[in-house]
Amino acid sequence: MLFVGDDWAEDHHDIEVLDEAGRRLARAKLPEGAVGMARLHELIAEHLDDDARDPATGLLAAGQVIVGIETDRGPWVVALVAAGYEVFAINPMSAARYRERHSTSGAKSDPGDAHVLAEIVRLDRDHHRPVAGDSDLVEGMKLTARSHQSLIWDRTRQLQRLRQVLREYFPAMLDAVAAGGLELVDADALELLQRAGTPERARQLSRSKIMAVLARGRRRNWEAKAEAIQAALRAPALAQPAAIETAYAAIAATQVQLITTLNTQIPTLGQVVEQGFSQHPNAEIYLSQPGLGVVLGARVLGEFGDDPLRYRDGRARRNYAGTSPITRASGRKLVVLARYARNRRLGDAVHQWAFCALSASPGARAYYDQLRARKVGHHAALRQLGNRLIGILHGCLKTRTAYDETTAWAHRTPTAA
Repeated sequence: MLFVGDDWAEDHHDIEVLDEAGRRLARAKLPEGAVGMARLHELIAEHLDDDARDPATGLLAAGQVIVGIETDRGPWVVALVAAGYEVFAINPMSAARYRERHSTSGAKSDPGDAHVLAEIVRLDRDHHRPVAGDSDLVEGMKLTARSHQSLIWDRTRQLQRLRQVLREYFPAMLDAVAAGGLELVDADALELLQRAGTPERARQLSRSKIMAVLARGRRRNWEAKAEAIQAALRAPALAQPAAIETAYAAIAATQVQLITTLNTQIPTLGQVVEQGFSQHPNAEIYLSQPGLGVVLGARVLGEFGDDPLRYRDGRARRNYAGTSPITRASGRKLVVLARYARNRRLGDAVHQWAFCALSASPGARAYYDQLRARKVGHHAALRQLGNRLIGILHGCLKTRTAYDETTAWAHRTPTAA
Protein backbone atom coordinates (compact mmCIF):
# COMPACT_ATOMS: atom_id res chain seq x y z
CA MET A 1 0.00 0.00 0.00
CA LEU A 2 1.04 3.56 -0.70
CA PHE A 3 0.03 6.64 1.26
CA VAL A 4 -0.04 10.00 -0.51
CA GLY A 5 -0.20 13.42 1.11
CA ASP A 6 -1.48 16.12 -1.25
CA ASP A 7 -1.19 19.73 -0.08
CA TRP A 8 -3.05 21.66 -2.77
CA ALA A 9 -2.84 25.28 -3.83
CA GLU A 10 -4.46 27.22 -6.64
CA ASP A 11 -1.76 26.39 -9.19
CA HIS A 12 0.20 23.44 -7.80
CA HIS A 13 0.21 20.40 -5.49
CA ASP A 14 2.94 19.36 -3.06
CA ILE A 15 3.03 15.57 -2.99
CA GLU A 16 4.66 13.08 -0.64
CA VAL A 17 4.44 9.29 -1.01
CA LEU A 18 5.03 6.96 1.96
CA ASP A 19 5.08 3.19 2.28
CA GLU A 20 3.42 1.20 5.07
CA ALA A 21 6.45 1.62 7.32
CA GLY A 22 6.37 5.41 6.94
CA ARG A 23 9.45 5.61 4.69
CA ARG A 24 9.37 8.47 2.22
CA LEU A 25 9.41 7.08 -1.31
CA ALA A 26 8.92 10.26 -3.28
CA ARG A 27 8.32 13.97 -2.95
CA ALA A 28 7.29 16.31 -5.79
CA LYS A 29 5.70 19.62 -6.66
CA LEU A 30 3.19 19.09 -9.44
CA PRO A 31 1.27 21.64 -11.53
CA GLU A 32 -2.52 21.83 -11.37
CA GLY A 33 -4.37 20.18 -14.25
CA ALA A 34 -3.99 17.18 -16.53
CA VAL A 35 -0.20 17.45 -16.74
CA GLY A 36 0.19 17.33 -12.97
CA MET A 37 -2.29 14.45 -12.65
CA ALA A 38 -0.43 12.43 -15.28
CA ARG A 39 2.85 13.00 -13.44
CA LEU A 40 1.21 11.91 -10.17
CA HIS A 41 0.06 8.65 -11.77
CA GLU A 42 3.59 8.03 -13.04
CA LEU A 43 5.04 8.76 -9.63
CA ILE A 44 2.71 6.32 -7.92
CA ALA A 45 3.17 3.65 -10.59
CA GLU A 46 6.95 3.70 -10.01
CA HIS A 47 6.44 2.43 -6.47
CA LEU A 48 3.49 0.05 -6.86
CA ASP A 49 4.05 -3.68 -6.53
CA ASP A 50 3.06 -6.06 -9.30
CA ASP A 51 0.19 -7.45 -7.24
CA ALA A 52 -1.38 -3.98 -6.78
CA ARG A 53 -3.59 -4.53 -9.81
CA ASP A 54 -6.63 -6.77 -9.99
CA PRO A 55 -5.67 -9.66 -12.32
CA ALA A 56 -9.25 -10.00 -13.55
CA THR A 57 -9.72 -6.37 -14.63
CA GLY A 58 -6.19 -5.05 -14.89
CA LEU A 59 -7.26 -2.02 -12.85
CA LEU A 60 -5.82 -0.81 -9.57
CA ALA A 61 -7.03 -2.97 -6.69
CA ALA A 62 -9.10 -1.29 -4.01
CA GLY A 63 -7.20 0.14 -1.06
CA GLN A 64 -3.77 0.07 -2.66
CA VAL A 65 -3.32 3.86 -2.83
CA ILE A 66 -4.64 6.08 -0.01
CA VAL A 67 -4.64 9.84 -0.55
CA GLY A 68 -5.08 12.57 2.05
CA ILE A 69 -6.08 16.03 0.83
CA GLU A 70 -7.79 19.02 2.50
CA THR A 71 -10.74 19.25 0.11
CA ASP A 72 -13.51 16.98 -1.16
CA ARG A 73 -14.39 18.66 -4.45
CA GLY A 74 -12.90 19.93 -7.68
CA PRO A 75 -11.59 18.27 -10.88
CA TRP A 76 -8.41 17.09 -9.15
CA VAL A 77 -10.32 15.14 -6.48
CA VAL A 78 -12.65 13.69 -9.13
CA ALA A 79 -9.62 12.50 -11.09
CA LEU A 80 -8.10 10.90 -7.98
CA VAL A 81 -11.29 8.95 -7.29
CA ALA A 82 -11.64 7.96 -10.97
CA ALA A 83 -8.10 6.54 -10.91
CA GLY A 84 -9.12 4.09 -8.19
CA TYR A 85 -7.40 5.82 -5.28
CA GLU A 86 -9.12 5.94 -1.90
CA VAL A 87 -9.35 9.63 -1.07
CA PHE A 88 -9.78 11.05 2.42
CA ALA A 89 -10.84 14.69 2.76
CA ILE A 90 -8.99 15.83 5.89
CA ASN A 91 -10.42 18.76 7.80
CA PRO A 92 -7.79 21.56 7.84
CA MET A 93 -8.30 21.91 11.60
CA SER A 94 -7.47 18.22 12.10
CA ALA A 95 -4.36 18.60 9.95
CA ALA A 96 -3.26 21.65 11.95
CA ARG A 97 -3.65 19.77 15.24
CA TYR A 98 -1.79 16.77 13.86
CA ARG A 99 1.05 19.05 12.69
CA GLU A 100 1.65 19.99 16.33
CA ARG A 101 2.38 16.32 17.01
CA HIS A 102 5.42 16.57 14.73
CA SER A 103 6.60 20.02 15.71
CA THR A 104 5.78 22.46 18.52
CA SER A 105 7.80 25.34 17.05
CA GLY A 106 4.94 26.55 14.86
CA ALA A 107 6.96 25.99 11.67
CA LYS A 108 4.88 25.35 8.56
CA SER A 109 5.61 24.61 4.91
CA ASP A 110 3.73 23.09 1.98
CA PRO A 111 6.00 19.99 1.76
CA GLY A 112 5.63 19.62 5.52
CA ASP A 113 1.85 19.75 5.21
CA ALA A 114 1.98 17.06 2.52
CA HIS A 115 3.96 14.86 4.93
CA VAL A 116 1.40 15.44 7.69
CA LEU A 117 -1.47 14.47 5.38
CA ALA A 118 0.34 11.31 4.32
CA GLU A 119 0.93 10.37 7.95
CA ILE A 120 -2.72 10.98 8.82
CA VAL A 121 -4.00 8.54 6.19
CA ARG A 122 -1.25 6.05 7.04
CA LEU A 123 -1.89 5.95 10.78
CA ASP A 124 -5.32 7.44 11.53
CA ARG A 125 -7.49 7.02 8.43
CA ASP A 126 -10.02 4.94 10.39
CA HIS A 127 -10.91 8.13 12.28
CA HIS A 128 -11.61 10.13 9.12
CA ARG A 129 -14.29 9.93 6.47
CA PRO A 130 -13.36 9.03 2.85
CA VAL A 131 -14.76 11.12 0.04
CA ALA A 132 -18.35 10.03 -0.47
CA GLY A 133 -19.31 8.08 -3.54
CA ASP A 134 -22.27 10.29 -4.36
CA SER A 135 -23.87 10.18 -7.79
CA ASP A 136 -23.23 12.90 -10.36
CA LEU A 137 -26.94 13.79 -10.16
CA VAL A 138 -26.80 14.60 -6.45
CA GLU A 139 -23.47 16.42 -6.80
CA GLY A 140 -24.95 18.70 -9.45
CA MET A 141 -28.07 19.24 -7.38
CA LYS A 142 -25.96 20.13 -4.34
CA LEU A 143 -24.13 22.79 -6.35
CA THR A 144 -27.33 24.43 -7.59
CA ALA A 145 -29.03 24.14 -4.18
CA ARG A 146 -26.05 25.78 -2.49
CA SER A 147 -25.96 28.57 -5.06
CA HIS A 148 -29.71 29.09 -4.65
CA GLN A 149 -29.30 29.34 -0.88
CA SER A 150 -26.32 31.70 -1.26
CA LEU A 151 -28.39 34.01 -3.46
CA ILE A 152 -31.11 34.11 -0.81
CA TRP A 153 -28.52 34.92 1.86
CA ASP A 154 -27.06 37.62 -0.41
CA ARG A 155 -30.51 39.14 -0.90
CA THR A 156 -31.07 39.19 2.85
CA ARG A 157 -27.76 41.02 3.34
CA GLN A 158 -28.61 43.55 0.64
CA LEU A 159 -32.06 44.12 2.16
CA GLN A 160 -30.51 44.76 5.56
CA ARG A 161 -28.10 47.26 4.02
CA LEU A 162 -30.92 48.98 2.13
CA ARG A 163 -33.03 49.16 5.28
CA GLN A 164 -30.13 50.71 7.18
CA VAL A 165 -29.54 53.29 4.42
CA LEU A 166 -33.22 54.25 4.42
CA ARG A 167 -33.20 54.65 8.19
CA GLU A 168 -30.30 57.06 7.81
CA TYR A 169 -31.88 59.42 5.29
CA PHE A 170 -35.42 58.34 4.33
CA PRO A 171 -37.30 56.58 7.19
CA ALA A 172 -40.59 57.76 5.70
CA MET A 173 -40.17 55.18 2.91
CA LEU A 174 -40.03 52.38 5.48
CA ASP A 175 -43.20 53.78 7.07
CA ALA A 176 -44.87 53.99 3.65
CA VAL A 177 -43.97 50.38 2.81
CA ALA A 178 -45.45 49.23 6.11
CA ALA A 179 -48.55 51.41 5.65
CA GLY A 180 -49.20 49.78 2.27
CA GLY A 181 -48.90 46.28 3.68
CA LEU A 182 -45.77 45.63 1.63
CA GLU A 183 -42.37 44.12 2.33
CA LEU A 184 -39.20 45.89 1.30
CA VAL A 185 -38.24 42.91 -0.87
CA ASP A 186 -41.45 43.14 -2.93
CA ALA A 187 -41.13 44.31 -6.53
CA ASP A 188 -43.71 47.09 -6.10
CA ALA A 189 -41.96 48.39 -2.95
CA LEU A 190 -38.67 48.50 -4.85
CA GLU A 191 -40.37 50.28 -7.77
CA LEU A 192 -41.78 52.87 -5.39
CA LEU A 193 -38.29 53.49 -4.04
CA GLN A 194 -36.94 53.87 -7.57
CA ARG A 195 -39.60 56.47 -8.36
CA ALA A 196 -39.20 58.27 -5.04
CA GLY A 197 -35.50 57.99 -4.29
CA THR A 198 -35.40 61.13 -2.14
CA PRO A 199 -37.87 62.67 0.33
CA GLU A 200 -38.44 65.58 -2.06
CA ARG A 201 -39.34 63.33 -4.98
CA ALA A 202 -41.49 61.20 -2.70
CA ARG A 203 -43.58 64.18 -1.62
CA GLN A 204 -44.28 64.95 -5.31
CA LEU A 205 -45.38 61.40 -6.12
CA SER A 206 -49.06 61.42 -7.12
CA ARG A 207 -51.62 58.97 -5.88
CA SER A 208 -52.35 57.74 -9.41
CA LYS A 209 -48.71 56.74 -9.93
CA ILE A 210 -48.70 54.92 -6.59
CA MET A 211 -51.90 53.08 -7.57
CA ALA A 212 -50.33 52.11 -10.90
CA VAL A 213 -47.38 50.56 -9.10
CA LEU A 214 -49.68 48.64 -6.76
CA ALA A 215 -51.80 47.48 -9.68
CA ARG A 216 -48.75 46.04 -11.43
CA GLY A 217 -48.01 44.21 -8.20
CA ARG A 218 -51.60 42.85 -8.25
CA ARG A 219 -52.41 44.29 -4.86
CA ARG A 220 -55.94 44.40 -3.55
CA ASN A 221 -57.58 47.56 -2.34
CA TRP A 222 -55.05 49.79 -4.13
CA GLU A 223 -56.92 53.04 -3.50
CA ALA A 224 -56.79 52.81 0.30
CA LYS A 225 -53.20 51.53 0.24
CA ALA A 226 -52.11 54.28 -2.15
CA GLU A 227 -53.66 56.87 0.12
CA ALA A 228 -51.87 55.44 3.17
CA ILE A 229 -48.53 55.33 1.30
CA GLN A 230 -48.89 58.90 0.07
CA ALA A 231 -49.76 60.12 3.56
CA ALA A 232 -46.66 58.43 4.98
CA LEU A 233 -44.42 59.91 2.29
CA ARG A 234 -45.77 63.44 2.86
CA ALA A 235 -45.66 63.33 6.65
CA PRO A 236 -43.33 65.91 8.27
CA ALA A 237 -39.87 64.45 8.91
CA LEU A 238 -36.30 65.44 9.70
CA ALA A 239 -34.01 65.75 6.70
CA GLN A 240 -30.33 65.34 5.86
CA PRO A 241 -28.37 68.08 4.01
CA ALA A 242 -28.91 67.97 0.26
CA ALA A 243 -25.42 66.65 -0.59
CA ILE A 244 -25.67 63.81 1.94
CA GLU A 245 -29.20 63.02 0.84
CA THR A 246 -28.04 62.73 -2.78
CA ALA A 247 -25.22 60.37 -1.78
CA TYR A 248 -27.58 58.17 0.21
CA ALA A 249 -30.05 58.11 -2.70
CA ALA A 250 -27.32 56.85 -5.04
CA ILE A 251 -26.42 54.09 -2.58
CA ALA A 252 -30.07 53.10 -2.18
CA ALA A 253 -30.54 53.00 -5.97
CA THR A 254 -27.61 50.58 -6.25
CA GLN A 255 -29.05 48.35 -3.54
CA VAL A 256 -32.45 48.36 -5.27
CA GLN A 257 -30.88 47.23 -8.55
CA LEU A 258 -29.02 44.40 -6.83
CA ILE A 259 -32.13 43.20 -5.00
CA THR A 260 -34.22 43.41 -8.17
CA THR A 261 -31.69 41.26 -10.02
CA LEU A 262 -31.61 38.74 -7.19
CA ASN A 263 -35.41 38.63 -7.15
CA THR A 264 -35.25 37.57 -10.80
CA GLN A 265 -32.43 35.06 -10.53
CA ILE A 266 -33.50 33.25 -7.35
CA PRO A 267 -36.71 31.77 -8.87
CA THR A 268 -34.84 30.90 -12.07
CA LEU A 269 -32.19 28.93 -10.21
CA GLY A 270 -34.90 27.47 -7.99
CA GLN A 271 -36.46 25.87 -11.06
CA VAL A 272 -33.14 24.21 -11.87
CA VAL A 273 -32.98 22.88 -8.29
CA GLU A 274 -36.51 21.50 -8.61
CA GLN A 275 -35.73 19.78 -11.91
CA GLY A 276 -32.66 18.06 -10.51
CA PHE A 277 -34.47 17.00 -7.35
CA SER A 278 -37.45 15.56 -9.22
CA GLN A 279 -35.13 13.25 -11.19
CA HIS A 280 -33.55 11.69 -8.11
CA PRO A 281 -34.84 8.25 -7.02
CA ASN A 282 -34.90 9.31 -3.35
CA ALA A 283 -37.05 12.39 -4.02
CA GLU A 284 -40.34 10.73 -3.02
CA ILE A 285 -38.92 9.57 0.33
CA TYR A 286 -37.64 13.07 1.10
CA LEU A 287 -40.92 14.71 0.06
CA SER A 288 -42.86 12.33 2.32
CA GLN A 289 -41.06 13.79 5.36
CA PRO A 290 -43.17 16.41 7.19
CA GLY A 291 -41.94 19.94 6.59
CA LEU A 292 -39.81 19.14 3.54
CA GLY A 293 -40.78 20.74 0.25
CA VAL A 294 -38.98 20.56 -3.07
CA VAL A 295 -36.33 23.24 -2.50
CA LEU A 296 -35.67 22.41 1.17
CA GLY A 297 -35.71 18.70 0.36
CA ALA A 298 -33.16 19.29 -2.39
CA ARG A 299 -30.88 21.10 0.07
CA VAL A 300 -31.08 18.28 2.61
CA LEU A 301 -30.57 15.57 -0.02
CA GLY A 302 -27.71 17.44 -1.65
CA GLU A 303 -25.85 17.91 1.64
CA PHE A 304 -26.43 14.35 2.88
CA GLY A 305 -25.63 12.85 -0.52
CA ASP A 306 -26.89 9.50 -1.78
CA ASP A 307 -23.94 7.19 -1.08
CA PRO A 308 -25.66 4.25 0.69
CA LEU A 309 -22.45 3.35 2.56
CA ARG A 310 -21.57 6.82 3.80
CA TYR A 311 -23.45 6.67 7.12
CA ARG A 312 -23.14 3.54 9.24
CA ASP A 313 -26.29 4.38 11.20
CA GLY A 314 -28.65 7.19 12.08
CA ARG A 315 -26.23 8.51 14.68
CA ALA A 316 -23.52 9.03 12.06
CA ARG A 317 -25.99 10.96 9.92
CA ARG A 318 -27.05 13.11 12.88
CA ASN A 319 -23.43 13.78 13.80
CA TYR A 320 -22.71 14.97 10.29
CA ALA A 321 -25.71 17.30 10.40
CA GLY A 322 -24.55 18.70 13.74
CA THR A 323 -27.86 18.11 15.51
CA SER A 324 -26.58 15.56 18.00
CA PRO A 325 -24.98 17.05 21.15
CA ILE A 326 -21.44 16.57 22.35
CA THR A 327 -20.35 15.84 25.91
CA ARG A 328 -17.34 17.09 27.82
CA ALA A 329 -16.51 14.96 30.83
CA SER A 330 -13.67 15.51 33.28
CA GLY A 331 -13.69 13.93 36.71
CA ARG A 332 -17.10 14.60 38.23
CA LYS A 333 -17.98 17.30 35.73
CA LEU A 334 -20.16 16.44 32.74
CA VAL A 335 -21.39 19.10 30.32
CA VAL A 336 -23.64 18.55 27.30
CA LEU A 337 -23.19 21.13 24.55
CA ALA A 338 -24.47 21.85 21.08
CA ARG A 339 -22.26 20.64 18.22
CA TYR A 340 -20.96 23.75 16.49
CA ALA A 341 -18.37 22.04 14.24
CA ARG A 342 -20.77 21.02 11.51
CA ASN A 343 -21.94 21.45 7.95
CA ARG A 344 -23.43 24.92 8.26
CA ARG A 345 -25.63 24.64 5.19
CA LEU A 346 -27.04 21.31 6.27
CA GLY A 347 -27.56 22.58 9.81
CA ASP A 348 -29.46 25.60 8.50
CA ALA A 349 -31.66 23.39 6.29
CA VAL A 350 -32.43 20.95 9.12
CA HIS A 351 -33.30 23.83 11.48
CA GLN A 352 -35.76 25.18 8.93
CA TRP A 353 -37.07 21.66 8.31
CA ALA A 354 -37.79 21.21 12.02
CA PHE A 355 -39.62 24.53 12.17
CA CYS A 356 -41.79 23.64 9.16
CA ALA A 357 -42.54 20.20 10.63
CA LEU A 358 -44.29 21.82 13.60
CA SER A 359 -47.30 22.60 11.45
CA ALA A 360 -47.08 19.47 9.26
CA SER A 361 -46.75 16.71 11.86
CA PRO A 362 -48.80 16.32 15.08
CA GLY A 363 -46.08 14.07 16.47
CA ALA A 364 -43.35 16.61 15.80
CA ARG A 365 -45.46 19.33 17.38
CA ALA A 366 -46.14 17.23 20.48
CA TYR A 367 -42.44 16.39 20.83
CA TYR A 368 -41.52 20.07 20.53
CA ASP A 369 -44.16 21.02 23.12
CA GLN A 370 -42.79 18.41 25.52
CA LEU A 371 -39.32 19.91 25.21
CA ARG A 372 -40.64 23.44 25.73
CA ALA A 373 -42.57 22.28 28.81
CA ARG A 374 -39.24 21.15 30.24
CA LYS A 375 -37.95 24.73 29.86
CA VAL A 376 -35.85 23.90 26.77
CA GLY A 377 -35.32 27.00 24.62
CA HIS A 378 -36.95 27.40 21.22
CA HIS A 379 -33.82 26.88 19.11
CA ALA A 380 -32.55 24.06 21.31
CA ALA A 381 -35.95 22.35 20.99
CA LEU A 382 -35.84 22.74 17.20
CA ARG A 383 -32.34 21.26 17.19
CA GLN A 384 -33.54 18.23 19.16
CA LEU A 385 -36.56 17.89 16.90
CA GLY A 386 -34.29 18.07 13.85
CA ASN A 387 -32.12 15.37 15.42
CA ARG A 388 -35.18 13.16 15.71
CA LEU A 389 -36.34 13.91 12.14
CA ILE A 390 -32.93 12.96 10.74
CA GLY A 391 -33.15 9.60 12.51
CA ILE A 392 -36.59 9.05 10.98
CA LEU A 393 -35.27 10.00 7.54
CA HIS A 394 -32.36 7.57 7.92
CA GLY A 395 -34.78 4.76 8.73
CA CYS A 396 -36.95 5.59 5.72
CA LEU A 397 -33.94 5.60 3.40
CA LYS A 398 -32.62 2.35 4.85
CA THR A 399 -35.94 0.52 4.41
CA ARG A 400 -36.90 2.40 1.21
CA THR A 401 -40.27 3.37 2.69
CA ALA A 402 -42.15 6.66 2.87
CA TYR A 403 -42.71 8.55 6.12
CA ASP A 404 -45.54 7.32 8.33
CA GLU A 405 -46.76 9.50 11.19
CA THR A 406 -47.83 6.62 13.40
CA THR A 407 -44.61 4.65 12.97
CA ALA A 408 -42.51 7.73 13.61
CA TRP A 409 -44.18 9.08 16.76
CA ALA A 410 -46.66 6.62 18.32
CA HIS A 411 -44.10 5.29 20.82
CA ARG A 412 -43.43 8.84 22.03
CA THR A 413 -46.78 10.64 21.88
CA PRO A 414 -50.15 8.88 22.02
CA THR A 415 -51.72 11.87 20.22
CA ALA A 416 -49.64 11.09 17.11
CA ALA A 417 -51.50 7.83 16.62
